[in-house]
Amino acid sequence: MRSIIPTVLFLLSLVFSGCSAQSAESRQSVENEIMPTQNETAPIETKQPVLVELFTSEGCSSCPPADKQLTFLEKQQPITQAEIITLAFHVDYWNYLGWKDEFSSPEYSQRQGQYAQSFRQDSNYTPQMVVDGQAQFVGSNSNEASKAITGALKMKKGVVQAALNGNMLKVSVSGLPKHEASTAFLAIAEDGIATDVKRGENAGSKLPHTSIVRTLQPLGMVAADADIHNSEAEIEILPAWKRENLKFIVFVQENASQKIIAVGKAAKKV
Repeated sequence: MRSIIPTVLFLLSLVFSGCSAQSAESRQSVENEIMPTQNETAPIETKQPVLVELFTSEGCSSCPPADKQLTFLEKQQPITQAEIITLAFHVDYWNYLGWKDEFSSPEYSQRQGQYAQSFRQDSNYTPQMVVDGQAQFVGSNSNEASKAITGALKMKKGVVQAALNGNMLKVSVSGLPKHEASTAFLAIAEDGIATDVKRGENAGSKLPHTSIVRTLQPLGMVAADADIHNSEAEIEILPAWKRENLKFIVFVQENASQKIIAVGKAAKKV
């Protein structure tokens, strides 16, 4: 794993080392599929949504394997009882190495920094995967991904009902578990994007992307132990975005612990 301040190596099975500007990178591809691990949770009739966030960058040579893993999780849905909902946050702190990631944002680096504080890490690193705000690991580690997603099934979540009609989003969240003060968020993410990287650590590579976060915005505060949340917001969709490839992800997250207490996708009526 590659950190912005100290460099720390993780020796992980089926894992690629994280990115670092100073050390050599692992280049092997991620072809291994995630095999669901034994789950102690009682069987459930419907899939439980689990939020998987990846902090990545086009300027980090160890990130493409993690990007591929995120795509695998999104498209293959390998954990039987889970509905895996993915978001790829492109951070901006790799932009100084010769390639500016057009999808990067200091806001996403700041979000990752909040996780670093929550996980008591010295600094941000890429690629980092975070599951339901409670487990983190090198983003290309398929075993850890399987373990974290399966573990997340044991946590009760609220039910998200959201619908997009034109540019108006209506959200209703019910059945929230006991929780601290939280915030409801909307993330607009886009699939079907590929970038020809011309400079930096990935120079000469064509990088496909899944669930690139185009924007992240708060929908409203959720008071401690409130069991419902309702909100309505007008959504701005920029011309550069392909509307047919967009996903609208609503989630509720505790402000202090970063725990995800509800997550779901909005239905598109247009």
